[in-house]
Amino acid sequence: MSREGTPKNPLGVRAMYLGHSLYRIHGTDAPWTVGHEVSHGCIRMFNQDVADLYQRVPVGTRVVVMW
Repeated sequence: MSREGTPKNPLGVRAMYLGHSLYRIHGTDAPWTVGHEVSHGCIRMFNQDVADLYQRVPVGTRVVVMW
């Protein structure tokens, strides 16, 4: 599932849900937080990067998160 937002949305311009969980790959309204541990497990990206990824990856694509 995906959602569209705005730059002022805490999830940024796009949010892509990972399966049926509450974890997402999403943008942010606070770009200075990217790369810091500020969420509860989501993958936070710059809005322009998540918008680009959203266009490239079809729904249902397998996502592997590695530490």
